[in-house]
Amino acid sequence: MAPPTMEVLDIVVVVVYFLLVLVIGFFAMRRGNQNTVSGYFLAGRSMNWAAVGASLFVSNIGSEHFIGLAGSGALSGLSVAAWELNALLLLQVLGWVFIPVYIHSGVYTMPEYLSKRFGGKRLRVYFTILSLLLYIFTKLSVDLYAGALFIQESLGWNLYLSIILLITMTALLTVTGGLVAVIYTDTVQAFLMIGGALCLAGISFFKVGGLEGVRTKYMQATPNISAILLSSSNLTLSESCSHHLKPKPDSLKLLRGPLDPDLPWPGFLLGQTPASLWYWCSDQVIVQRVLAAKNIAHAKGSTLMAGFLKILPMFIIVIPGMIARILFPNELVCVSPEHCMEMCGTATGCSNVAYPRLVMSVMPAGLRGLMMAVMIAALMSDLDSIFNSASTIFTLDIYQMVRKRVSSRELVLVGRLFVVFMVVISIAWVPVIIEMQGGQIFYYIQEVSGYLTPPIAALFLLGTLWKRCNEAGAFWGAMCGFVLGALRLVLVFIYREPHCSQPDQRPTFIKDVHFMYVAAVLFWLSALVTVVVSLCTPPPTKEQIRTTTLWGLQRIKRSKEQETEESGNYINALKPLNSFLNKEEPEDPPDQLYGQHEVLPNSYGIKSNHINGQHVCRSPMSGPNNTQEEAGRERHEEEEDCFGGGGEQGRCTKALWWCCGLHKNPTRTRVTTGQEQQKVVSELLHEPPATRILLNVGLVTIGSVGIFIFIYFSLWV
Repeated sequence: MAPPTMEVLDIVVVVVYFLLVLVIGFFAMRRGNQNTVSGYFLAGRSMNWAAVGASLFVSNIGSEHFIGLAGSGALSGLSVAAWELNALLLLQVLGWVFIPVYIHSGVYTMPEYLSKRFGGKRLRVYFTILSLLLYIFTKLSVDLYAGALFIQESLGWNLYLSIILLITMTALLTVTGGLVAVIYTDTVQAFLMIGGALCLAGISFFKVGGLEGVRTKYMQATPNISAILLSSSNLTLSESCSHHLKPKPDSLKLLRGPLDPDLPWPGFLLGQTPASLWYWCSDQVIVQRVLAAKNIAHAKGSTLMAGFLKILPMFIIVIPGMIARILFPNELVCVSPEHCMEMCGTATGCSNVAYPRLVMSVMPAGLRGLMMAVMIAALMSDLDSIFNSASTIFTLDIYQMVRKRVSSRELVLVGRLFVVFMVVISIAWVPVIIEMQGGQIFYYIQEVSGYLTPPIAALFLLGTLWKRCNEAGAFWGAMCGFVLGALRLVLVFIYREPHCSQPDQRPTFIKDVHFMYVAAVLFWLSALVTVVVSLCTPPPTKEQIRTTTLWGLQRIKRSKEQETEESGNYINALKPLNSFLNKEEPEDPPDQLYGQHEVLPNSYGIKSNHINGQHVCRSPMSGPNNTQEEAGRERHEEEEDCFGGGGEQGRCTKALWWCCGLHKNPTRTRVTTGQEQQKVVSELLHEPPATRILLNVGLVTIGSVGIFIFIYFSLWV
């Protein structure tokens, strides 16, 4: 019997959700300062730990998680949940190791960090292009396919119409509101997503008798071969396809034997964990959210919150996928490629429809609409995160490199136009998505990432922890790993896994060597090449490691404490003189002199000043001692190149500014001295002693919980 379809009440719930998200997005656009780079790309560094933590969770849990995790759970059991628990631990590495360094170095993007840490442009360009490619091949493509698959299962709508609608609404939200809108809507969507998934998990557990029922019934979830063959006269059962009809003996374990085809524990610990380090500690989508926190305490609090939330997917996504196999074995476990084509329209397998099939069959009217909204929330959240972060990387690491003289206003506008470009590319990519759907989409993401990202993980880890690592070592280590990983990826696409009814004639090094072991070789080889080349070439300059390494951060903290103690007497002695000077020459309030104050790190190449009441864009080429004539010339370039002209604007131009949130007068920014920048960084990195203790207790707690779950469910029988 066909599963129920969406009813009027379900559609109403979905429509109300869309309206709620758009209202929140436009509210964020009106409330936030979108005219500055920091305001648009880092939400003005004004978000608290709860909002950032919720945004971290929702940005990661996209539609590919609901489809992919549940599908892999239905096909191979609990092992796929290991990625979620691994993220629980890696998030804390981000909060305690990497984020303090990123804040101290004053960067917006990860390619920019590489540029400051190592110097030169080749590493920055390499990482930028690789990140954008990964966004397309492992995020946008899979997200769009997963969202389209759920829409087809639940509504039966036209595929392209649904995709265009979702992408358009997501782009509208991202273009208008920037990261403020993304984080605000992510916070709402986190509650919606968790609430809906908990409802489905509760109903599903009740139907099978709880966790103990899952343990016993899953191992017996096999399709009724006789009934399937009788239902279709042209189906035949191949002997080679019968091996996957029964659940694997170790399906209830997280970490498995060294030769397991799903999750070999040595490969996971030595290869997959470093590969995941790239995503959780140096991917723009994740890091950009944590950098939006008010200070380091809120940043660490957000990673703790996101870590606790990462416990949920195992119980609200993976295990419900296993329950779907218990309830619908004849539909999810194919006996042949022809059977798969009849059930779900693809010959590679039907495990990807496990979650939408469970939603449409188990949830009552109204709650089905809620789950539809949850899936839309997951898809839109992932897409708006990708759009915002990809536009940040493109704008600050490619556009600004090509165009030297640029204002904050122009950067924000170009970032929003790049979102539109990403929308067009995403829609054009839909036909390719259909061809690339494969079997388990979550494993597809991990395999592609496992071939391309381990060298990046080694580069960031050594660059942060080892001050002797230089640009030559980092570049050649990254190139060595990239060439080998790309070669393996090309071979995997050439020698694709055949259907179960066909003989497997792939080479042994493709068929029998798990991608996690390849990731381990790539990571450690890249690290070795980086170390050897760095030791054989001149060390980096002190300026390159002063603010971009963990050891430089610790040294500066100690020196600041000593300076504070030594300068106490001098400050007290100067108080009478300061009072006298303040009475004689009162200063203008900063808000009146400069408008809204914003500190822009010098490394961005965006400097602005006020000469004769005019706002002037400065590039790194222009020094602080420009004459009045140079200032006039720069004002002319500002009018032409920085979108800062003061002439009368037409209606179309005003409409464009309003749509992009730039209808207000541009925020004036001023150049800050090195001491002022150090003061801002010190405030961002300051942790009160009581707060530090509380955060460290949370760190120990979340680490202990993650390790316990790993051990318990690896031994669960």
